Amino acid sequence: MRACWQRWTPSRGQPVADWIAHAADPVRGRIHVPGDKSVSHRAIMLASIADGVSRIDGFLEGEDTRATARIFGQLGVRIEAPSDGTRIVHGVGIDGLQAPDNALDCGNSGTAMRLLSGLLAAQFFASTLVGDGSLSRRPMRRVTDPLRLMGALIDTDADGTPPLHISPAASLEGIDYGSPVASAQVKSAVLLAGLRARGMTSVTEPHPTRDYTERMLRAFGIDIDYGPGFARLIGGQRLRATAVLVPGDFSSAAFPIVAATLVPDSALVIENVGIDPRRTGLIEALRLMGARIDVQDVRSGPTGDIATLVVSHAPLRGIDVPATLVPDMIDEFPVLFAAAACAEGVTRVRGAAELRVKESDRITAMAEGLRGLGVTVHETEDGADIIGGVVQGGDVDSLGDHRIAMAFAVLAQRAGGAVRIRDIDNVATSYPGFDAQMRGLGLGLEAID
Repeated sequence: MRACWQRWTPSRGQPVADWIAHAADPVRGRIHVPGDKSVSHRAIMLASIADGVSRIDGFLEGEDTRATARIFGQLGVRIEAPSDGTRIVHGVGIDGLQAPDNALDCGNSGTAMRLLSGLLAAQFFASTLVGDGSLSRRPMRRVTDPLRLMGALIDTDADGTPPLHISPAASLEGIDYGSPVASAQVKSAVLLAGLRARGMTSVTEPHPTRDYTERMLRAFGIDIDYGPGFARLIGGQRLRATAVLVPGDFSSAAFPIVAATLVPDSALVIENVGIDPRRTGLIEALRLMGARIDVQDVRSGPTGDIATLVVSHAPLRGIDVPATLVPDMIDEFPVLFAAAACAEGVTRVRGAAELRVKESDRITAMAEGLRGLGVTVHETEDGADIIGGVVQGGDVDSLGDHRIAMAFAVLAQRAGGAVRIRDIDNVATSYPGFDAQMRGLGLGLEAID
């Protein structure tokens, strides 16, 4: 059988095979996971509008982040790629972007589309943001509403979904925005629009979210005041080029973490992982369930702390996931559901309605997939009750959601039979080479025609 990563390359344009996943060996090894997707997106964006030349190392070579780099090429920014994981960005300054000749394709990336809507809302030219079928169904009013309050001219489809048509506005005004949702993407879109708005722009949130945009704006020379649940800056500042080292993506590390936790006799080391406290709620949730995860060699960087994670097998028990952890692990819930399916007792998740507007409705997608493998799940409006027990083999559909596909690949390591995982195309958006690296750790994971 051919390795699936060979067919992920976008230029080939070939259909991607399904996965067959099955229990294999203990999970053992020492690895690095791909660069952080959130940081990679933001590094390209901020370096492009900075004065001078920036170097980005550790850049995620995924389809989403490459799409962002292509978009800035369309906007007149010269970006060199001297080697995998490295980008040299010749910034054009805060007012140097150029009108694109065609629509700007964000692919599968909600991060790119929402952040770009804020950045492009203040430009002197018109632009259109489009995406793939999945992205075209995702809600955008959460960013277009506050941007319109600033004076932006943005049109969406009637139901508030893409494409986004952005017309040049005479000027934007800073606002004091109380976001009704805890979303780093909403916060970031407003702050990026605020860079070219008159006066102060501030955002407050119902719960603190990840602060990559704030940290990176400061690293690029912006005077920004921020803390848990708030951020504010004054428009008219210019960004200065800088060097960015992208840490390993914790959301990617989540999959081998849970695999090593679930499979007996496993012992795994993951090096150079970003551990921003607004991203690592999964570690705390898994520890409450009984997981053995040690955080070692912690050091600081401009995008947050970086550490080595040491994981070994441990039996898990069901818990009520604390509501305070939910915003800090929203991307990791699919793999938490997988862990819960193998835990003793009931794991209850509430306050996670945001999962319904991700690349798929992740609550329903995981619930249906788990039921197909014999796991009892009671779905609620904002979460689910997962009753741990015996996991059977079977057939699941990832619905084109990369995190759903990888979560079931992990869960299959504890299944009583093989699990066929369909529609894995978008795994390349965040974790290129996932199946090859997981096989190297001992997981049973193969591609089939």
